[in-house]
Amino acid sequence: MKETLGPPLRAAALLAFIVGLAMLLLNPPSFAGVGDLLALLAGIVAVVLITAWVTVMLLGDEMPEREFRRLSDRSEALARMPPPEQPLSEFDELVVEAIDGLPEDLREVVEGIPILVSHLGHLYHAYGHYIGDTVARDDYRDHIVIYRDTLERDFGHNPELLRAQVERTVRHEIAHHLGWDERGVGDLGL
Repeated sequence: MKETLGPPLRAAALLAFIVGLAMLLLNPPSFAGVGDLLALLAGIVAVVLITAWVTVMLLGDEMPEREFRRLSDRSEALARMPPPEQPLSEFDELVVEAIDGLPEDLREVVEGIPILVSHLGHLYHAYGHYIGDTVARDDYRDHIVIYRDTLERDFGHNPELLRAQVERTVRHEIAHHLGWDERGVGDLGL
């Protein structure tokens, strides 16, 4: 029912908001009496409520907690599994070298964080992801995912360039773990 009535009701509310705002701007109250003052206050409340509603609608749906926990538990289970019998791939070695090349302080910070290699970067249009809530909080388990497919696609033609980008991606995601947002990480040159 929400899917059926939601869009028309949203459109009607948006239209009412626009018409009300236009009327308020074209014919502002004179404050001559209590009625005009109440009309102004009602308009202000309407503007605030509609703005809040539109903001919530634009944010979209979050991943349900149950699904997030399922993914998190699956990632933890995979991280606890013993290493595969076969030797590491060249790309895995690049990730290991990037971690080993970190300063001692940073290696200690990420010591307990699973750093996974995935082939799903094309789905996210990303080279890596940090999943967690930073080093300052411990509400969710932290993970770092390095996407092999997108890194090899964009930098695999040059082994040195690929090595440098893997290192940069690992450091970029660790910076997110330390609390930097995208702009802050960019300011760090990562």
